[in-house]
Amino acid sequence: MRTLCLSLALTLVIPAAFAQTNNPNNPTWWDKYQYLVKNGAMDGGTATSSTAAGANIDVSNECGPQSETYITINTANARQLAAGSNEIFRDPMRGYWSADGGKSWGGVDLPLPAPIGANGIRFGSDPTLAFDSRGNLFYGYIVVFFGGGNGVNGSEMAVARSADGGRTYPFANFFSFSGGSDHFNDKPMITADANINSPFRDNVYIAWDAASGGSTGGGVRVARSSDHGVTFDVTRADDPQGPGRSIGAVPFVGPNGEVYLAWNDYAANTIAFSRSFDGGATWEPQRVIASKQIPFDIRIPAEFNRGALVYPSCDADRSKGAHRGRLVCSWMDLAGNGTTDILTSYSDDNGSTWSLSKSATDALPFAVDRFNHWLSLDPTNGVVNVSFYDTRNDTTGARYMTDIYLSRSSDGGASFAPNVRASDVSSNEHDCDGLFPCSAINYGNQQGDYSGLVAYGGIAHPVWTDSRRNRDTVSGCSVPAMEEVFTTSVK
Repeated sequence: MRTLCLSLALTLVIPAAFAQTNNPNNPTWWDKYQYLVKNGAMDGGTATSSTAAGANIDVSNECGPQSETYITINTANARQLAAGSNEIFRDPMRGYWSADGGKSWGGVDLPLPAPIGANGIRFGSDPTLAFDSRGNLFYGYIVVFFGGGNGVNGSEMAVARSADGGRTYPFANFFSFSGGSDHFNDKPMITADANINSPFRDNVYIAWDAASGGSTGGGVRVARSSDHGVTFDVTRADDPQGPGRSIGAVPFVGPNGEVYLAWNDYAANTIAFSRSFDGGATWEPQRVIASKQIPFDIRIPAEFNRGALVYPSCDADRSKGAHRGRLVCSWMDLAGNGTTDILTSYSDDNGSTWSLSKSATDALPFAVDRFNHWLSLDPTNGVVNVSFYDTRNDTTGARYMTDIYLSRSSDGGASFAPNVRASDVSSNEHDCDGLFPCSAINYGNQQGDYSGLVAYGGIAHPVWTDSRRNRDTVSGCSVPAMEEVFTTSVK
């Protein structure tokens, strides 16, 4: 979910090609809000089970569209995976769990607080998940409150906890409420320190951007918990004197409990970075990983409506290999031919300096867009894995159709092997090929802002939004399956 404050339009001069798709009058979640106001929340929420589709697995396998996916793995039990997604026609977040290494999945709803006021509406958005070293699973998301059709009443953070691998979430912590739309909690990402010998073992860190209409408010916030998610202390990690115009903050943990944070500073047009060596209590002044060309997002053909968002995805090498301690980050930016590509950079000195950015994707002789990437560094072998949407298999001639591809580096991000296709059917989120009324599917949501990836034991598990079932009927449903959550295992 994204909002963009009015102050941005007054302070950034952005070329038409980079025009943001978000503003206070038309945020990307507005379609969902309007659907809920007009139709109410769609029935659902019962337990679901996945279904196989060739080499790919339909994880969600339920009525209506889902999008914006995330996945994690329990390093103490690698057969246990957990994932999450947004529900588009329903209020709660959706959680998914697997106890057999991703071969089959179950689905469950996440808890929500009560609405605010009479006739209020609230829903969850922006899934993010992490296991700690003891097998506790933490699911982070935001809750957005609306009041009787009168717009945003406020937003807050949520972290739910599961002790059974994601089958149930009996506990949830709701915190950092901000009233109105001037300050808006958005796009959280969570991690846990699962290093057995770390002085901050099992600390939980969740970072987000607090969008602000003021000159110095908002900024990048980080909440840490040292009591398994019962309480959180919140700090600001970016320049406290800065304008607070950032999005896409991602925390990640080094092999000795170091806490790192990267985000898109769209005012400075950089991928920014900070670090903490005291378990997230304090943060050093922000640094720069790389400058970039696209400030915030870009309307590429495959995401013509929503726009593809610029954000970093990062991880640290916690393996026992030659690059232990190396930090690697990826992000989207323009390619030389005006399309979008996924770039990477690495650091061997705890983020003090970074390598020159380079592409993680195949060089092809025709125009291809890459977007909605994620990066996961396998802690068992040090291999860098990057997943992304890719339009190379498009048959429309307009870069509408997408697949999920995987790129891997066995030398810590210095070079990447040829990309591997993970999806076995292409998706088209741009149009309906004339086979189904476009008004019947929420194409305004499209793929969402991100898709997840986790790698462990030499196996990568990407998870993504997939439209191959957008016309399928589902038993007991008043609408087709539409966009579904898909995954696969890549060795």
